[in-house]
Amino acid sequence: MAVRNIKLTIAYDGSSYHGWQIQPGQKTIQGVLAEAIENLLGSPIQLTGASRTDAGVSALGQAGFIQIDSPIPTENLAKAITDRLPDDIAVTEAVEVSDDFDVIGDVKSKLYRYTIFTGSIRPILQIRHCWYLPVKLDISAMSMAAEFLLGKQDFKSFASAADRRQSSVRTIFRCDVSTPPVIPAQAGIHNMNTQYENDWLYVDVEGDGFLYNMVRNIVGTLVEVGVGRWQPEKIPVVIQAKDRTAAGPIAPANGLCLMWIKY
Repeated sequence: MAVRNIKLTIAYDGSSYHGWQIQPGQKTIQGVLAEAIENLLGSPIQLTGASRTDAGVSALGQAGFIQIDSPIPTENLAKAITDRLPDDIAVTEAVEVSDDFDVIGDVKSKLYRYTIFTGSIRPILQIRHCWYLPVKLDISAMSMAAEFLLGKQDFKSFASAADRRQSSVRTIFRCDVSTPPVIPAQAGIHNMNTQYENDWLYVDVEGDGFLYNMVRNIVGTLVEVGVGRWQPEKIPVVIQAKDRTAAGPIAPANGLCLMWIKY
């Protein structure tokens, strides 16, 4: 039977996992997913992910790559794998790709979304997937600051000290700070979106690649602007410093979600 190259699209709640990458003695997304696939196929596999999300980070559009020699039709793989996974992980799509497909090297762009909740009462049902920050944030100032991050630049100031990659140059295609649209309430029906319409904040960052902790460090820096400690014009100074200590504090992992990856 011919070996097939399969690209998986994977969604997961990272709250209970020690990140994507397999680590000895730790429960990870890659480890749990690989075990489920091996149980399905009855043979060992090598699973490669496009992005090594940190502990606590979630995803709706992570990409994975496997090679299989199995009679299971490709169109049935996603459901068959998901049926063997815990409730907080799902394979949403499985497609066959060419022999020269590179799940890491062929990436054109990724979008990460960071969610902040600024209301006075913590959002109990969503608390595992946001940064609960009960302060007033200046969205206009944060948006102005975000514009300085666009383009091809050296983002060393936003990389964790643990990032050992040779080049810290990346291209940011967009960095948007926004509030979600409000869903109109129907007469006589309580609408939580209306109640908290001004309390949710999204930071969407799309780039050709990211350094370790880069998005979380960007968000922490934008929040410094949002609370008024820094002016938007400080962002170019932070970038030019090429020093992690020049940027703001790192935002918590649980607010971050990998939304999609484009090839």
